[in-house]
Amino acid sequence: MEFRLLGSVAVVTETGDVALGPAKRTSLLAALLLRPNTAVNVTGLMDALWEDEPPTHAKTVLQGHVSRLRALLAAHGAEAYGVELTTQGSAYLLRMPESLVDAHRFEELVGLAATQRHAADSVRMLREALSYWQGPALTGTVPSGPLEAAATALEELRLSSVEALAEAYGKLGEHGRAAAVLRTEAVAHPLRESLAAALMTALARAGRRSDALDWYHRTRRLLAEELGVDPGGALSETYAALLRDQGATGPAPVPEPAAPAAAVEVLAVPELLPRAPRGFTGRTAETELLDRAAGGEGPVCLVTGPAGVGKTAFAVHWAHRRADRFPDGRLFADLRGFSDTPAPEAGVVLREFLLALGVPQQRVPETAVGRGALFRSLTAGRRILVVLDNARSSEQVRPLLPGGDHCVTVVTSRDRLGGLIASDAARPVPLAQLPRAAATELLASVLGEARIAAEPDAAARLAGLCDGLPLALRVTAARLAERPARSLDSMVGELADEQGRLALLDVEDVGVSAALRLTVQQLPDSAARAFRALGLHTGSDLDHFAAAALTGTTPGRAAADLERLAAAHLLTEAVPGRWTPHDLVRLYARGLAPQADPEGLRRLLDHYLYTCLAADAAAEPGSQPCYALPADVRRPAAVPEFENRTAALDWYVAERPALEGAVAAATALGLPDRAWRLALAAWPLMLMRLQDGWTPLLEAGLAAAEAVGDPDAESRTRALLGWILHQEGRHEEALVHLERAPGLAARAGDPISEAIAVVNHAAVLDATGECGRARALMEEAVTLADRIGHPSTQVLALQHLAAHCLGAGEYEEALAHVLRAGELVAPDAVVVQAQLRIVRGEALAGIGRLEEAAHQLERAAADSEAAGFTEGTARATERLARLAAGR
Repeated sequence: MEFRLLGSVAVVTETGDVALGPAKRTSLLAALLLRPNTAVNVTGLMDALWEDEPPTHAKTVLQGHVSRLRALLAAHGAEAYGVELTTQGSAYLLRMPESLVDAHRFEELVGLAATQRHAADSVRMLREALSYWQGPALTGTVPSGPLEAAATALEELRLSSVEALAEAYGKLGEHGRAAAVLRTEAVAHPLRESLAAALMTALARAGRRSDALDWYHRTRRLLAEELGVDPGGALSETYAALLRDQGATGPAPVPEPAAPAAAVEVLAVPELLPRAPRGFTGRTAETELLDRAAGGEGPVCLVTGPAGVGKTAFAVHWAHRRADRFPDGRLFADLRGFSDTPAPEAGVVLREFLLALGVPQQRVPETAVGRGALFRSLTAGRRILVVLDNARSSEQVRPLLPGGDHCVTVVTSRDRLGGLIASDAARPVPLAQLPRAAATELLASVLGEARIAAEPDAAARLAGLCDGLPLALRVTAARLAERPARSLDSMVGELADEQGRLALLDVEDVGVSAALRLTVQQLPDSAARAFRALGLHTGSDLDHFAAAALTGTTPGRAAADLERLAAAHLLTEAVPGRWTPHDLVRLYARGLAPQADPEGLRRLLDHYLYTCLAADAAAEPGSQPCYALPADVRRPAAVPEFENRTAALDWYVAERPALEGAVAAATALGLPDRAWRLALAAWPLMLMRLQDGWTPLLEAGLAAAEAVGDPDAESRTRALLGWILHQEGRHEEALVHLERAPGLAARAGDPISEAIAVVNHAAVLDATGECGRARALMEEAVTLADRIGHPSTQVLALQHLAAHCLGAGEYEEALAHVLRAGELVAPDAVVVQAQLRIVRGEALAGIGRLEEAAHQLERAAADSEAAGFTEGTARATERLARLAAGR
């Protein structure tokens, strides 16, 4: 993040300029930036925001702009840069590093240039200082007295800097460049006599005396016409000196000597690279990508990846292999962005670079800004490789970028550094975990080919348990190398235990845990809290709604935190909107779970209770909710909305592992009232995927329902469990539950649950040959459903009764029941409509209305296909085939 005053007032982040809003808010920011880290009273700010006398409500308007500016800064991560807008009594203070303001950097460079002993250094610094200007200062602000005065002062300093730059060019004998710099400003400021005098001197020294005299007469005429005055003393004296020189017979004035060439030339070819890594394997595709990224003009290549993936080894390996491309040297700096030791300041790194380039110690500028200017100058026109390892932020990298179009910079970071991509066109070279073959090759480089060949399957499993991370693989190989008699398979057994895996992947102060700890400790507080909360999550991946529940924030804040974790390569967004940690990261987060908010898990459970009801309503519109919410449930900050049945079912599929984990977590927390509800929550998906192994989940739900002692909970759970067991062919077990479910529902006073339980019981009896009893129960279920007038339950009972009639060959009666059900079904209950069409088609076929039957079955097949109801598609297609075959 940086702030601009020299041109349009702006806040610039890694993703571009921030929209500040109206001119008064821009003016407020400008007034605070002009006096950073200083309390500015309300009266002074109101004077800056209003061109004339502030109105009576000015203070209220000002407070509103302060509030919105504070929110704007917070939303763009100002806290991470040390920027904070605070209130101090009747004043406001913008606390920040002043180096973030372009005007401060400009003034610092100008002041530094004035102290340089060599004109060449002054030129570099003044040119860089003037490059910060992008237009008139404070553009976009209210034309109030205080802000116009500040803009005038900045403009005056800019013009003085231009004159100083021309003077420095003159000391180097570059009078033509001095004249070019001055002419532009003299045209824009024709009445500024100091500019005109300096331009006349530069023109004369460049051999253009007549042009210099013409410029004097032009300026004299303008002064007379515009101001009614004669030229001042300095301009008149310059004119007189030119006339004296014109009349002299001697040689023209000799330019001042330039700084010695040795003072700016590189005296050495630097070589600061660490030694090439041993046993480097794989990365062929990434090497080719880095080769391509390193082409072009002054490229910045950004090697990113998670902790332990081998970024440094890859960058150093590439740098050694491509040494011939950089005949002027190779520089390397460990920026320690993710380290226990403090990161080096830019000035310290630049000093090392300058010394390596051959700059004498006494010629190294005192400030970081001066060193940067000299570094960029010395690298211009040379072929140098700069490797900046372990960078934490884009801001840390920018001052260290070389100035030449033929230089290449390779930056490594655990962060994606999107700001460097935006500001410096950095070209990403992402490193992922090693594939299985390369991972086993790395093990072989330490342990030897023979040991790997003796246990290839175990070696492959070790690669998987190490997540393909070179760091983890090297630690594992080190442990095995210490014990040559130990089998790889025994190490597999130890690493397979998740409780101790991370401990095994650490050796002394090196290992996966240490690397991840350093990554996490560099995160902003909000993202670090989110990462600790991930250890409480009950599944393998999550969306921003679940993250919001875990952290107790809003989904928007949670999404920003997840993006930050993904930028730090702690999560991956393999599917849009869902974030996943790799196994070792997940284990590390789980270890941090005790440090997370203890209420996070309970909030997650309640989030799932609310969201499952919303998904149920979208997947099975009109159906009875599968549970009522507990009395002490806490509503989450937001509940996701599902556009249609497909969206709801997709959510169930994605969240199934998390929901199953939530049931276990609720049981462990002593919350059986949550456990049984969450066990039933995915019932629409269960009915779509009947053979998908739901029994253990429902049995856990039944145990929780029994622990609660709620007959309604037990009835609902037994009814669904019995139906699933029946579909799995376990009819006797199914009937044990189904026979008890209706009575429990009746005891709970829930006629809808009772009717559903009776239907399920009857359907299983029908399938097992007890057709008479089954029909009686189905008719009882229809009567119960009609009595309460609940359409979806009526449809369910009629659908099963119609199916029973089909089996008995009573096609007319079956058709009557299914037609009545069709009148009651909800228009958006697509799957139920498809099921009814299948029964209707079969009934029509039974009474000989074959064309109508085919039409119904074709519609059913199409609707089932569109809804993802594969069982319905198969059944309708099979019935159509039989119809076509005349059976």
